[in-house]
Amino acid sequence: MNKQSIQQGKYILYESPLNTIQDRERQNTLEVISSSRRCPSCKSDATIFDGLTGEIICTTCGTVVLDKQEIPVSYINAKNRSGMPSSLVFPDKGLSTIITYSNTDANGTVLNQEQITTSNKIRYLDKIWGNNKNHLRNFKNAFAIMAAVSDKLGLTNPVIERAAYYYRKAFDSNLIKGRAIKEMVVASIYAACKEMSVPRRLQEISYAANAEPIFSGRCYRIMSRKLRISPSIVDATSYISKIATNAQISQQTYREAVNMLSVAKKNPICHGKDPKAVAAAVLYASCLKKKEEGISQSKIAAAGNISIVTLRKRLADILKICPEVNYTKTRSRTK
Repeated sequence: MNKQSIQQGKYILYESPLNTIQDRERQNTLEVISSSRRCPSCKSDATIFDGLTGEIICTTCGTVVLDKQEIPVSYINAKNRSGMPSSLVFPDKGLSTIITYSNTDANGTVLNQEQITTSNKIRYLDKIWGNNKNHLRNFKNAFAIMAAVSDKLGLTNPVIERAAYYYRKAFDSNLIKGRAIKEMVVASIYAACKEMSVPRRLQEISYAANAEPIFSGRCYRIMSRKLRISPSIVDATSYISKIATNAQISQQTYREAVNMLSVAKKNPICHGKDPKAVAAAVLYASCLKKKEEGISQSKIAAAGNISIVTLRKRLADILKICPEVNYTKTRSRTK
C-alpha cells in the first residue's frame, strides 16, 4: 500500500485508509494473557486483553471480565526503565522532576542554613519555570477538563490518551488560538471516541464538560479538516447493549435484537440513518416479537435518548425488513 507523507510541524501525517490502520493496531494490541483470571460466566481461563479499549474479554462466551485498563506483564521491561510510564495526559508527559520540601539530603542528613536557602531558590525557579510557559498552562487547564469528563462518562485510559494526542497536535498546528479550551477538549475527546468505536455523542461530551455543543461541533470539523482525521462509521451494535441495559431488557430479547440488527444492517433501507435510533427500533421490535412485558415506546425512547417520533419512523423501516413482527395486533391488545 502506497502512503503519502505530509510534514506538519513536528508531526508527519500519513494518508491511508483508517480502517486498515485500526485493524493493524487492534491486531497488534490483542494479546493473550496467561493468568489465573477466570470468566465468571463459563469458568473458562481463555481471556484476551484488548489494548485499545482496556478490557479483558472471555474468548468462549464474550463476557467482559474486567473493564479497566491493565498493563500486561510482557509490556513491562524492568531492565530498560523504572518508575511510572510517560503519558500524554500529563502536561509535562510525566518526565519532569519534583523537588520535595524536605530539608534533608539523600542520606537523611539535615541541611544547614546556606544549603536550605539554595534549595528554596531552586524550588522557586522550578515553580516559575513551569507556570510561565504558555503551553504548560494551556495543557494544565485542558487536561484537568479532560480528566473531569473521563470521570463523568467513564472513559478508559486509552481513549483519554488518544484525546490528549489530538489536543497536542491541534495546539502545535495553532488551532487553539482564538477558541475556547473546553470546546477544543470536547472535540478531541469526540474524535478519539469515534476512532476507537466508543458510543458517545457530541452532546453528551459537551454537557459533561459544560461546553457549548454547537461550537464544539464547529471545533471538531475544523480539527478533522486541518489534521485530516478521517471520520469512522459508528456501528449500531455498539448502542444496542447500552439501550438494553437502561431499559432493563431480558437477555433472550437482547440476543434476538442482535440477530435482527445483523439482518437489518444488510438492507439499504437502514443506510444513512442514526445508529442509535436504528438500535432502539430493533430492540423495540424484538420486545414485540418476544412479547416482553412492561416495555413501551416511551421507555425505549428514554433509554436511547431519542424522541418517540424518531423511534416510530425507524420502527416502520424495521417492520418492512422483519415482517414476522406483528406490531398492529400487539398494540391493539395492550390497549
